Amino acid sequence: MSISSAPRSALSEPNAALRALAPGAATIDRVESLHLSSIALPLATPISDAKVLTGRQQPMTEVAFLFAEIRTEQGHEGVGFSYSKRAGGAGQYAHACEIAPVLIGEDPNDIARLWTKLAWAGASVGRSGLATQAIAAIDIALWDLKAKRAGLPLAKLLGAHRDSVRTYNTSGGFLHTPIEQVLENATASLAAGIGGIKLKVGQPDWRADLARLEAVRAHLDADVPLMVDANQQWDRSTAMRMGRLLEPFGLVWIEEPLDAYDAEGHADLARALDTSIATGEMLSSVAEHVRLIEAGAADILQPDAPRIGGITQFLKLAALAEHRQLQIAPHFAMEIHVHLAAAYESEPWVEHFDWLAPLLEEELEIHDGRMHVSDRPGLGFTLSERARALTVASRTFGPGAR
Repeated sequence: MSISSAPRSALSEPNAALRALAPGAATIDRVESLHLSSIALPLATPISDAKVLTGRQQPMTEVAFLFAEIRTEQGHEGVGFSYSKRAGGAGQYAHACEIAPVLIGEDPNDIARLWTKLAWAGASVGRSGLATQAIAAIDIALWDLKAKRAGLPLAKLLGAHRDSVRTYNTSGGFLHTPIEQVLENATASLAAGIGGIKLKVGQPDWRADLARLEAVRAHLDADVPLMVDANQQWDRSTAMRMGRLLEPFGLVWIEEPLDAYDAEGHADLARALDTSIATGEMLSSVAEHVRLIEAGAADILQPDAPRIGGITQFLKLAALAEHRQLQIAPHFAMEIHVHLAAAYESEPWVEHFDWLAPLLEEELEIHDGRMHVSDRPGLGFTLSERARALTVASRTFGPGAR
């Protein structure tokens, strides 16, 4: 096709796309400032799961958080966070600082467009991993701001199916914990109103896993939901053998029996076993989850909003999961996921971790096996003074900021 025969719009309106992005009458507010904080939260006890016992990682001693606090010209505010375990916290903060300036002056309600703009600002490092995790903190803050502006809890803004979700505890069942303490932790969790218990497995000696599981199953009432998590430490043959050995325990699911990216292996297990297969928490984009879905690799999908790019990306993935009639059990970050799970069509599970408690002023209400959405607008939490004290780096963007 010659230049003279090209479509008129392509030649006569070369700036049409730019004009379409120009603010119109519907833009009634703009982002005035963005404050980023890198916070290092020490853990009271070094944490070990199967990755430590197999020599692939060192015990975890702290969690690095990236917090984003947004303020608009009209005085509306929102807060969000992302996180990293063992490594990557400094990288998330650095990348967020690089892309943050493109947000200033934008309409905070245009969240989907702003996600894309932030992704293009850092396009050379891709749309997964550290890049999307840096965007996530900002994206979550924008959603918090939008719900607060509406005067609604985020779940209600999204359109809730329920006001509470089933919850289970993970933090009491790590492999560094002696079995006697695991049993005490399980009793305490149930007494605190938590509905289910998850136990870490995947040790080099599979018999040790079975012994711990037998002790926990015998300790709990038969109707208490019980899950196990191998943290990717089995190969395909071991996972199949262990899956069959675990069938009599009536588990809700077997989590991450294989490498997080082994969609075909997980699919084989899902077809062969009666126990549900759960995976997805380590993936850091919607595209990576799509591969799991298309392969039939998970009965229960476990997306993590801060890892996959925030609430905007989580909602895209939730729509795909609903279409396939999959269950979800979001990983970690219960302060965010209680809202997203409440807005999912089929009954989900939310993972209970109390690690973030020192960083936040509010606590979630938990009783009768369920985690409840509060009546506070937005995500319903604010940063504590201890969070400010644990800040290792911070920077503010906006007019006059340094």
